[in-house]
Amino acid sequence: MVRRNASILAAIAALAVVAGILHFANAEPVVVFAVAAAALGGLAWAISIATESVGERFGPAVTGALQSTLGNLPELFIVLFALSAGELVVARTSILGSLFANGLLVLGLAIVAGSRAASDGTMRFRPRLPQDTATLLLLAIGMIVLLGLSHQVGDRASGHETAISIVGAIVLLAVYGLWVWNYLRSDTPAEEAHAEPARSALPFGPALVVLAVAGIAAALVSDWFIDALDPAVEALGISKAFTGLVIVAIAGNAVENVVGVSLAAKGKSDLSISVVKNSVAQIAAFLFPALVLLSLAFTTHLTFVLSPIFIGALVITALAMWQITGDGEALLFEGAALVGLYVILATLMWFE
Repeated sequence: MVRRNASILAAIAALAVVAGILHFANAEPVVVFAVAAAALGGLAWAISIATESVGERFGPAVTGALQSTLGNLPELFIVLFALSAGELVVARTSILGSLFANGLLVLGLAIVAGSRAASDGTMRFRPRLPQDTATLLLLAIGMIVLLGLSHQVGDRASGHETAISIVGAIVLLAVYGLWVWNYLRSDTPAEEAHAEPARSALPFGPALVVLAVAGIAAALVSDWFIDALDPAVEALGISKAFTGLVIVAIAGNAVENVVGVSLAAKGKSDLSISVVKNSVAQIAAFLFPALVLLSLAFTTHLTFVLSPIFIGALVITALAMWQITGDGEALLFEGAALVGLYVILATLMWFE
């Protein structure tokens, strides 16, 4: 298994090198865009197996949080480079796309895989994380709704959207910090009795090296990806909203795509839900507010002001996630419903 993973890692490294060569050789933007997107997905996978190896000695909460944090590195770099290039639409839709991709598509696929793996067709997991995620999402959405209403009616507060977003970002980060501290302290190393025995994907030392190298490579490839974005999107005739919400989001969140579903298929329901739900909570209550604050260093500032269609999609996503996973059980058709909701949203973005 270790030898096979080493071969895959070598292929991912070669793909990243090819993306760099194409970028500096001024190759066709569509080709650079496609290769860089594939490299980002590969690097996300590399980060995922390295994190899983490092986190195997801990419980589902710690391992899930670690995988989500490092798995969101490509997304962080993509948004930062998009903001530095003045691509506000791509930056904003990339964040939202990550949230929708994890909360609808990946969670739905994980539930489908987990319910199929269960003997009675019902995927079971500890309900605390889904409930906590719903609380964090509602806090973030509450602020977004208030800002959106203020922006739509044009009241006095609408002239201070950046200042309000800064205060909101600090509040969200503080609440997220309190939650994650409590959540990680409550962790237990026990995993489901019916799960497969743990087998390290990589030894501990090499896993740390892979994490460091993949993180640096993700930053470089993200820069090349954003540089090719504008001409590639223009050549392909795809809207920037669809690119950010679907293509960039899926490429930047390959960790949750691969790890969450594969763990569910192995019967590791708690760990699967931890990876996916931690990512959702982290995007809404950590990554988004952190990027709002980091954007102050650029000419283009990111705020929590969103269009009504995105506000509506966020509210529906939060309600659907809470309804389906809040009781600690999920059925196959419920996972299919989440995936279906994501397909509808992606179709809407295609025509934007």
